[in-house]
Parts: sequence; C-alpha cells; structure tokens
Amino acid sequence: MNSEMYVGLDIGTTSIKVIVAEKVKGQMNVLGLGNERSEGISRGIIVDIDKASESIRKAVNQAEEKAGIQINDVIVGIPANQLKIEPCSGMVAISDQSREISDEDVRNVTVSAMIKNLPPEREIVDTLADEFVVDGFDGIKDPRGMVGVRLEMKGRIITGPKTIIHNVKKAVQRAGLNPAAVNNMSLAQGMTILDDGEQDFGTVLIDLGGGQTTASVIHDHQLKFTTVDSEGGEYITKDISVVLNTSLESAEKIKRDYGYADEIDASENNEFPIEVVGQSQPVRISEKYLAEIIQARLDQIFTRMDKSLSSISALSLPGGVVLTGGVAALPGISDLAADRLDTNVRVYIPDQMGLRHPSFSLALSLVTYRANMSEIQVLVRSSLEGKSVVTAQQNDDDFIGNNYNDDMITEDVNYETEITEKPRKDKKSVSKVAKNTKGMFSRFYKDFFE
Repeated sequence: MNSEMYVGLDIGTTSIKVIVAEKVKGQMNVLGLGNERSEGISRGIIVDIDKASESIRKAVNQAEEKAGIQINDVIVGIPANQLKIEPCSGMVAISDQSREISDEDVRNVTVSAMIKNLPPEREIVDTLADEFVVDGFDGIKDPRGMVGVRLEMKGRIITGPKTIIHNVKKAVQRAGLNPAAVNNMSLAQGMTILDDGEQDFGTVLIDLGGGQTTASVIHDHQLKFTTVDSEGGEYITKDISVVLNTSLESAEKIKRDYGYADEIDASENNEFPIEVVGQSQPVRISEKYLAEIIQARLDQIFTRMDKSLSSISALSLPGGVVLTGGVAALPGISDLAADRLDTNVRVYIPDQMGLRHPSFSLALSLVTYRANMSEIQVLVRSSLEGKSVVTAQQNDDDFIGNNYNDDMITEDVNYETEITEKPRKDKKSVSKVAKNTKGMFSRFYKDFFE
C-alpha cells in the first residue's frame, strides 16, 4: 500500500464499508467506496468466517472498481467489546553514551513496556506512548536524535479478546487481503471526530451502530473508558417490524424514510402507507406513531448509557456528547439525547462528498487516524510485530475499561444515501453548563485510571 494511499475496512453487523482515500497536502481525498450487507456477523462479532470474508470481498470489489485500483492492504477496525486499557512503562540502557537515540532504541523500549502478565485469552491491540524520558528529563514526544544513557517510555496498552481479534484477521485474510493495521474503533473515532478542545477537556463519543451502541470517553487527548450497550439500530427495526406486523425490509425502509427519534418532532397528521403481512392493501400510519416506537427503544439505550457514564462522572465533562453511527441520522436524535443524558449533544456527519452520513464515520476515521499518525506513533506501533508478551493469569481489577454486556444483538441501518434534512418543529434544546474545571477532571481521571 502506497504510503499516501489508505484503505479503511469497517466490519459492521449489518453492513461492511470500505473507503479508499489518499492524503494529498494534508487533506484526505476519498477515491472509492464499497458498501455491502454483512453476513456471518452477530452482535458486532464475526461468528462465521467464510460468510464474513465473502461480504468483505464484495465490499472491497466495489471500492476497487470505483477507485480504479487493486486493494491488497487494509486498515481494519476492532470493536470495543471487552476492551481493556492499562498503563505501561519500560526502560532500556543506551550502551554508547555518545550515540544518538535511534529507531531501534525506541522499538526496544516499547517492547520492554509491553512485557505484561496477560491472561491467555487476551491480546495487545495497540500500544500508545504518552511520553519518553531521557536521563530523567520527561515530557519528550520523540527522543530520536537525542543523546542519553537511559531511555524510558510511559504509555498505555489496549488489549482485546484474542478470539475476536483472530476472527477479524482471519476473515480479512480469507478475503485475499492483508490486515496491515488493526486499530481499535473507539480510539480511531475519538482521535479524528473530536476537535482539539473536545479531546483536551473531555468528551463522550457515542457510536449508535446497528448491532450495538458504543460510548468512548476521550480526555487529555487519551481514550480513558469504553462501554458497550447490547442494543442498536437493528433493535429499532425489529421493534417496528413486530409492532406494525411488517417485514424487516419494510420496517427498515420506513424507519429511514419517515422515522423521527423524538415523537415531539413527528406529526400526527402526516401519514404514509406500509405493507402489512396478511393484508392485501397497505395500511396507513402516522409519523407520530412510528416515532413513538423508535423513541421507546432509544430511551432504553440512553437510560443505560446514562447510568454507565454517570458512574464515572463522564457526562459532566465540558465537551458533552458527540453522536455518530447510522442511528444518529434520525431527525431529533440530538435533542432526545440531550434531554435523557442532561448534557449538550451534537451529531457528527462527515463532510466528504458522497459520505455525508454518520454511518460512514468509522470507516473514514480508520483511514484518517492512520494517515495522521506521526512518525514516532508509527514506530511505536510497529513494535507490536514480533513482540514478546508474558502470558499468565491476571486479576481483571488490574485493567481499566469496559462495562461489557453479553446479551448483544446486531448492527445498523445500511443507509445508501446521504443524510438530508427533514422539516422539524421548534423545540427547546437542552444543554448543561459544565460544573467542574479541567483540573478537577484531570484529578478524577488520575484517581480512576491509575
């Protein structure tokens, strides 16, 4: 893969998206897009490698045709299921005092930081260097070229279930592709969707996918916490199908065409026809009735998210909440979320032509995150290859991270079109002024995550 050409692969429960992009003069230009319905994926996890690989291949073929290139290497996303984060540190001696610190020294200190007692079922997904220390001088972002006798690295490792990681890689390889980089989805989205201030002072990013809903807390430009809820857009579609006695295909279509997240925004007078099983003639229902079905499920999701995020005071962060993912396209979703979570909320929509829909945010984040990595970040990450990690049992209390729910279901809407505005009634938005200062949040996270 050309150093300026990147291919992102988002393996979702109901759709697989492939984005081919090129970085030119600091800007990401999208050259091709593939979007294929998923097979062999349940609850955000690959359960049938053969079926998943076939869906991946179809999506990649679409992207190849549109971009006019052959795709070999891809940047694939790993879901946040059972994600765990813990601090790490390493130290190596620089043998020659007159020798400048080299790439090899950085790799060596990174490998030393990754020597951890991990449970046999877990694997390191990523290693992040927060700072380097040369002979006691800390706060160094890139130590190469400096002279010293001792090099230290302080950072974090992100681990995930070995089974999930293996199945993702295997499906990609069986599709005839090379998983050149495996990135955590929450990290890639948080570092690209949120602006500098949001990453610095603290923001909650909620990805409303079809199979599940994932919340990530970004603070001090670091991924601090993730939690996964077992429900997403697919549940909304199933609710519509059951309540209205219509097919899943019909339920998906009316959700996309007529759905509102908040019943306040929907009209009782605007009606539309639906095909009902067992009836020869379509039945007409109102936008408001449909919105009541949708809102009921969203209320459950936001209520559980509120409980989980409030337990660590994340909803008091100044950045509030940023929504993305396919479900975030529903009109009125930001006001509903602001009311249920009692904080300021905005929806992220990619601004690239042809991708103006939140369902494309993850695939785009994967390529953007990789393209914007610094040389030192790439070097540290390269140390994952050939690393030596001690395998042993470790108490889960030593890890930081994810509240995992085993009862997960399936992924989101396979939106084919860009998001368009629907007329909506005026409604007072709900926002909350942050009550704490950045320093207070820093102390909280220092206590919570160390």
